[in-house]
Amino acid sequence: MSIELARNAGVPGAPIGGQQLTRVAAPLVIVLILAMMVLPLPVFLLDLLFTFNIALSMMVLLAAMQTTRPLDFSAFPTILLLTTLLRLSLNVASTRVVLLNGHTGPDAAGKVIEAFGHFMVGGNYAVGIVVFAILVVINFVVITKGAGRIAEVTARFTLDAMPGKQMAIDADLNAGLIGEAEARRRRREVGLEAEFYGSMDGASKFVRGDAIAGILILFITIIGGLAIGVAQHNLSFSQAANNYVLLAIGDGLVAQIPALVISTAAGLIVARVGDGDSIGEQLRTQVFGNANTMLISGAIIGVLGLIPGMPHIAFLLLAAGICSLGWWLRTRATNPLPVAAPPATITNSEASWEDVAPVDVLGFEVGYRLIPLVDAAQDGELLKRIKALRKKFAQEIGFLPPAVHIRDNLELKPNGYRITLKGVVIGEGETFPARLLAINPGRVAGTLPGTATKEPAFGLPAVWVDTGAREQAQGLGYTVVDSGTVAATHLSQLLQTHAAALLGRQEVQLLVDHANKLYPKLLEDLIPKVVSIPVLQRVLQSLLEEGVPIRDLRSIIDVLSEVAPRTTDPQELSAAVRRSLGRAIVQQIFGQTEELSVIALDPDLERLLGQAFTGAEATALEPGLAETLLRETAQAAKHQETVGQPVVLLVPDRLRPPLARMLRRVLPQLRVLAHAEIPDTRTIRVSSIVGART
Repeated sequence: MSIELARNAGVPGAPIGGQQLTRVAAPLVIVLILAMMVLPLPVFLLDLLFTFNIALSMMVLLAAMQTTRPLDFSAFPTILLLTTLLRLSLNVASTRVVLLNGHTGPDAAGKVIEAFGHFMVGGNYAVGIVVFAILVVINFVVITKGAGRIAEVTARFTLDAMPGKQMAIDADLNAGLIGEAEARRRRREVGLEAEFYGSMDGASKFVRGDAIAGILILFITIIGGLAIGVAQHNLSFSQAANNYVLLAIGDGLVAQIPALVISTAAGLIVARVGDGDSIGEQLRTQVFGNANTMLISGAIIGVLGLIPGMPHIAFLLLAAGICSLGWWLRTRATNPLPVAAPPATITNSEASWEDVAPVDVLGFEVGYRLIPLVDAAQDGELLKRIKALRKKFAQEIGFLPPAVHIRDNLELKPNGYRITLKGVVIGEGETFPARLLAINPGRVAGTLPGTATKEPAFGLPAVWVDTGAREQAQGLGYTVVDSGTVAATHLSQLLQTHAAALLGRQEVQLLVDHANKLYPKLLEDLIPKVVSIPVLQRVLQSLLEEGVPIRDLRSIIDVLSEVAPRTTDPQELSAAVRRSLGRAIVQQIFGQTEELSVIALDPDLERLLGQAFTGAEATALEPGLAETLLRETAQAAKHQETVGQPVVLLVPDRLRPPLARMLRRVLPQLRVLAHAEIPDTRTIRVSSIVGART
């Protein structure tokens, strides 16, 4: 405890990291800036600080030009406040030095102020004051006011668009187009965008106030300097004016030029339109990248240069340069760099519908070394296993999956294979025909020499070993399988996972035709008079998506015959079917165990979810509540797995469909059951409660 307190308090001897130094440095810099308004500064330090202020403003401007979107420079409103405060502090510090030592000469406040004063005044004080006033007006009226207006309007539009953006993010999340992490990132970005433009709207007032303060400080310094020089130091009016006016103008310019640069950076930030290109790239492509624009502009400048009285050389030289650039752009556009064309293929046959190859529902592609495993002429072992897999799938799940189309693919590794579903890759792996795969189930007594890998179906650690090491591996506790079993197990696991996608309209029709032979009276008045094929397909798919087999087709048809006359909503029909299949579902998960260990919801959380899931739509769930629900459910699921119990969440009937859809994405091993699906003969034991207050 004492060591931790020492680190937090920053006592001597406690280690301080870079992040802690950064946290201490930021408030320390602000305190030093404020201290400059009170404490006297030496002339040399003033020169350094004025030079630093100019360099800082240039760095901010260049950073603003290099950003591709405003949020890339989200610290700009804070930087705007700090730079404004730094300029005002330097103004106060330099004004003090000017009024105290201005009678000694033009260099009383340092070389920087003297240089700016001489350069701008040029021996004429009226010109210096006018130029200073023009710079202030440009900064105050043109740049700052315009940037502030853009920030104000953008902030309003951004706030108005926030609900629509949030709904679009939620829609993409629910559609499965993005994940939870991407959705949180987008929501955070939407909030930061609104905060940024709101901060810029307020921060622009800093610069406007700084411009007004610059004018007042200039006249206060001139009037106060003349009074002090004449009354206290007995200078003549002309001598006092020579010293104090030059110093006041130099002081004002040293502050206003960085202010003008910072204001320009603010305008560039809020006026950015587009995403992905810097300002320089946009100017190059959108202004100077159009050949017609360059040619027409060059022609107009050339015509103006021919008017009598115009500076012909300047106009004609510039017109020639612009026209040359436009001509070069047009030449490059009309004569692009030659690209080597592929060799032409000569064919005598016309295209036909026979050239449109259908996409295989299930595909199994193999590298050339695995061809013997799937070659019927060579009595391929894997070919037999795939046939057995389809038969086993039909017996366990309840419908015959599409045929697996096997082909070789030279783009794969020699020992690689790829499994596709409707042309999309859903699984890949490698298997070695001359070797065995020793799988580590988690309780092995030693290591094996071989090639370390992961079992492709379930991701378990494994080792490819020689065939002679079978007994050694089994003695150490490994599960040893041959290469054909590896690929077949992977395919079987993917078939189970994607069973809903495999049940297409054609499979449903074949299933109905088969049921007509077994139960002709049951289906006579149900399909398609009451329940259409698409509705039946959706009901069966909803069962398969949650791992419920549909082999008990008679019970499913009985329930549909009873419920379908009242409603044809697939969700309500699915819920009714699940209640009818409750015994089978519970037995599939828990086996013959009488006591069911489940996860439950806290009553308060159930009430909140019941209010949120209006119409059983998960889109109405508040993001913070959804994140808490997912986190606590994941913790409870992990606890269930640790104690060796099935991961089951028991919820009220109305909450089951939306919770199952939401939790399935992040917790695929979790099964969500409704109270009505639990048989009366089983007892329930709640092992964890999600949402309980501790």
